[in-house]
Amino acid sequence: MCGIVGYAGAAPQGADQAGGRAVEVVLEGLRRLEYRGYDSAGIAVVTGRDGAGGVETRKKAGKLANLVEVLGTDPLPQSGTAIGHTRWATHGGPTDANAHPHVGVGGKLAVIHNGIVENFATLRAELTAAGVEFTSETDTEVVAHLLARAYDGEQGGDLTEAMRAVCLRLEGAFTLLAVHADVPDTIVGARRNSPLVVGLGEGANYLGSDVAAFIASTREALELGQDQVVTITPTSVVVTGFDGTPAQGRRFHVDWDAAAAEKGGYPSFMAKEIHDQPQAIADTLLGRVDATGRLQLDELKIPEAELRSVDKIVVVACGTAAYAGQVAKYAIEHWCRVPVEVELAHEFRYRDPVVSDRTLVVAISQSGETMDTIMAVRHAREQGAKVLAICNTNGSTIPRESDAVLYTHAGPEIAVASTKAFLAQITACYLLGLFLAQLRGNKFSDEVADVLAQLHEVPGQVRQVLDGLEQVREIARYMADTRSVLFLGRHVGYPVAMEGALKLKELAYIHAEGFAAGELKHGPIALVEPGQPVFVVVPSPRGRDSLHSKVVSNIQEVRARGARTLVIAEQGDTAVEPYADVVIHIPRTSTLLSPLLAVVPLQVFACELATAKGLDVDQPRNLAKSVTVE
Repeated sequence: MCGIVGYAGAAPQGADQAGGRAVEVVLEGLRRLEYRGYDSAGIAVVTGRDGAGGVETRKKAGKLANLVEVLGTDPLPQSGTAIGHTRWATHGGPTDANAHPHVGVGGKLAVIHNGIVENFATLRAELTAAGVEFTSETDTEVVAHLLARAYDGEQGGDLTEAMRAVCLRLEGAFTLLAVHADVPDTIVGARRNSPLVVGLGEGANYLGSDVAAFIASTREALELGQDQVVTITPTSVVVTGFDGTPAQGRRFHVDWDAAAAEKGGYPSFMAKEIHDQPQAIADTLLGRVDATGRLQLDELKIPEAELRSVDKIVVVACGTAAYAGQVAKYAIEHWCRVPVEVELAHEFRYRDPVVSDRTLVVAISQSGETMDTIMAVRHAREQGAKVLAICNTNGSTIPRESDAVLYTHAGPEIAVASTKAFLAQITACYLLGLFLAQLRGNKFSDEVADVLAQLHEVPGQVRQVLDGLEQVREIARYMADTRSVLFLGRHVGYPVAMEGALKLKELAYIHAEGFAAGELKHGPIALVEPGQPVFVVVPSPRGRDSLHSKVVSNIQEVRARGARTLVIAEQGDTAVEPYADVVIHIPRTSTLLSPLLAVVPLQVFACELATAKGLDVDQPRNLAKSVTVE
């Protein structure tokens, strides 16, 4: 995944070169997109007018600050047109040479790219045989040379036509932006299986891999469809298909502002986003009930009769989203009495899954651009299944290719490791389960209303948890040198334990494992030695007494072997106290809703421990926000 920004605005005018804000605007966009990739960055500007100009680039390996330093000593000329890129490496390591933009033969065209061109080796061999010399290891440079040749050759100096011709030759997932010295006020973009959105301004237009790229300048945007090319100038936006047919993008208004992407006084985006969670849950619950009191989804293109006939639900997701699906399994099966399977999206289509026209596939993705999940969605639809997307990004690929959509409204999540999107996804899964239960007659309206009322109390309960976690922060700072942490849970506490372990791995780079507590004596207890920290998510004693007592027994078992037990239990649960070194209390709620509360201390613990180690919690090593390649 990479961050992409394009700006076409006013050109420099007069002796003082007034105007020409391209570099400034693109750098601001890259700052907001650095979470999408941060191993190198670069900018290209178009200089001059009336065919007398050129293309100049600056690029540097490392974080965006390195590029800013280069621009300080070797600035780019003022310009009205620029493209910028922040990279997460796929082809070729993070070096200056591999950084984008890449320049085509002749030096008059520059390209930036997100995604992977799967047939780049064949195309590179073709270009090498024609005498083209390469200066990088990237698949992107292949595109730059192809575009330059197409522009100078059969496409007769038309950059849009050259882009269409090249795109038809490319295989894989890509977003491309290109500029050419001969058309200095123009940027041409294209997308296939990779995000690209247009920002609509006054006297300027923008391109970005998401709206954060231009949110400081405009909140009016245009959603591009699959296999489309867009040509922008300061005063025009033209969209066509790869085949040249005119197309219409979908306009929308971005309902969050630039301030929402800032840290808001917190030490990191992650810390801010953890504290955003009450609002994320509340916003996801907004507007879900119609005038008759029935639940509704954002977009539903599946006949209700087909939803009533569903005999199996398959959740496909990766990472944190998959753990949200694991929580959903317990709730949906309980409310709807329909079997639910949770599949890792990258495994789903390779194991010949059993799905049919009576299967509902639920695809969960924060970005809507997770390539493994996109491919799982396409495979499911090929098998006749209906697909419902749970997504945080309006107009992204997964919602567009699904039969129904339930958007989370968590707002922009900048930190790479997910927090508020996770809670919003669980909330959306609960809404889906209640919607299906109501539609299928498994729950009466008053029963659904009762659960919804409990859900509406959760934001306040999460705030209560957040206000009482100084003890957790102190423990995390004390444990900064810890080498391994284990997490145990039962029922819905099991996916919470796995998510707690994942957060610690992502942020603190230490060994952490989440286990089903019932598995403890089947092997994992061998890991327990004196001093071993073990988090235990304890179920409520009010609901499932047998599980509560069994988990209390697990606490005793690990403590007898010298473990340090850190127990998450609901307020009023005194049975755990004799066996816990630390008890972290959360408010009482129903068993199925408890993950929304129980996971919060684990998020704070991971964030604080990593911070105490001096690590960058917003941009963990080797990770990017959305995995847009398989």
